[in-house]
This record gives sequence, C-alpha cells and structure tokens, in this order.
Amino acid sequence: MYLEFFGFRELPFSITPDTAFFMSRAGYQDALNVLLVALRSGEGFVKVTGEVGTGKTLLCRTLMNRLGPEYLTAYIPNPYLKPMALFLSLADELQIPYASNVDQHDFMKRLYQALHDFHRAGKRVVVCLDEVQAMPVETLETLRLLTNLETEKSKLLQVVLFGQPELDRVLENPSIRQLRQRITFSFHLLPLNRAGLDQYVRHRLAVAGYHGPELFTCHALDLLYGASGGIPRLVNILANKALMAAFGRGERLVDRAHVLPAIDDTADARRWAQIQKPRIGQRIFRWLYGAKGAMALAALLLTGLHIELLRNMLS
Repeated sequence: MYLEFFGFRELPFSITPDTAFFMSRAGYQDALNVLLVALRSGEGFVKVTGEVGTGKTLLCRTLMNRLGPEYLTAYIPNPYLKPMALFLSLADELQIPYASNVDQHDFMKRLYQALHDFHRAGKRVVVCLDEVQAMPVETLETLRLLTNLETEKSKLLQVVLFGQPELDRVLENPSIRQLRQRITFSFHLLPLNRAGLDQYVRHRLAVAGYHGPELFTCHALDLLYGASGGIPRLVNILANKALMAAFGRGERLVDRAHVLPAIDDTADARRWAQIQKPRIGQRIFRWLYGAKGAMALAALLLTGLHIELLRNMLS
C-alpha cells in the first residue's frame, strides 16, 4: 500500500472504528461529555442517534474506554434479538454463569443476584446497545423491565441506546411509551461541517503518523466535503481511494484529479454529488441576477444578436 510512500505508520482512513482516531471536536466531544455526565449521575436510559456513518460505534467504544474501573460494561452490537437472547447476551458480556436449559424466570433471579453482588462490590453496570432502531419492540420492552432492577437509591443497570434517526420513530410506539419516558438524556450526532472536515482529515493524518506539509489541497477537500456531505465514513472511503490514486501516479499531493475518480467509484458519493448539483445551479442563478451577472448576461445577449445579424447579411 501507500504507507511508506506518504510516511504513515498505519492507514489514516480505515473505516474500522478505532478509538485512537477519536477526535475531540465540538460534536463528538459534546456527545461524549453528555454520556459521561448521564452515567455518572446514575441515569437509567441515555440515547444517541445519528445518520449512518456519523461515528456512533466509535463514540460507543470511546465511551466504554473512558469509563473508570468502577464500571462493568457490556456491548451488544446485534439488535435482532428476542428477549431471552438479549438476557443471554448480557450474561455472556458480564460473565454471569447460567445453565444451558435455564428459563426466563430463573435467569432473572440469577441476573438480579449478580447485579446486587456487583453493586455491593462497588461496581456499576452499563449496557451499550448498537443499531437499536432494528431491535424488536418486545425486546425493547424487556430492556425497560431490566432497568426496574434497582436499590432504594440507585439503578443496578444503566443502558445507552445507539441508533439511526429511525429509532425516534420506533420509540413513538405506544406500547413502549414507558421506555421513551425513561430516556433522560439524548444526543444527535451531526455530519461534519466544512471546517470540521479540514480538522478531521488533519487529525486522522496526524494520528497515522504523518508530519509533512498539507497533503490534501483545498480543491480536494472541497470535493471531499461536497461528495460526502460531511459523513465521516464516506470521507474515510473517499480519502483512502484518493490517496491510492495519488500513490498510483507517484504524486505526493492529493488534488481534485485524485478525488474525482474516488467519487466516481463510490455509489453513495455519487448520490451526494447529485444532491450538490442543484445547489450549484441555484448559485449560478443568483449570480446572474446580481449586478455583475446582469452585465455579463447582457453582453452574452448582444453577442448573440450580432451573430444573428451577421448570418442574415450573409444569407
């Protein structure tokens, strides 16, 4: 690959959610702060939503790494679980032993006892669930019942829900309104803005070990932003392909000529580019109606008139 060519220690734009690349910019750091405050204050349910590729899984893993030794964390990435499967996944994550033929009633008793033991040992249990918008409603209701496990002063289990914006529609279901009412903190992750994209690219290059001059030109970054919509995962995919294109040509500066084929090779990027085209057309339209634009339009019309008169004289 291009690691040695550009002087990287590792790939800067891998789509694997590596917490070493977590960027303490406004949106992500704000979300992390909200989660830490909510969990340390003992809240039962916290929710984080964001579009596909905005960094929810990376935020989740960073959160689990930032919690102190007094926390026991369970990460459940698979949302397609029936209630009993959720119980067993939770037990596996927390290393709670159970018999292979355990029924739900016996399991709940064992889980309740284990959580009490953790509490007496000074441990707080946090469960992080990813892609919750796809979780069956009956499993979500079971999750609410789990948070009924508490002492007189504190919850024995805290839950952080990560999901796409569709999660908010799922939570509008009347049958799980009690769960919705128990969500005390919420945060919505937004895509990067244009300045945030610059910071994001530089941050990932620095973490990967790059210490040279600016590697991406302004034109390249403009294209990255326009084609990705500021979605970090798309930025990673496009930047990686652009670096490969520059490496293939033996060029150490990534410009628009390297980003354009990356966009053409990425279906979601082409979709974002199509969204940008009407906006470009609107800017041209506004320019034509400005003072300078009106003069330019008049000059074009006069030129066209002169051409038409010349054609009539020669015919």
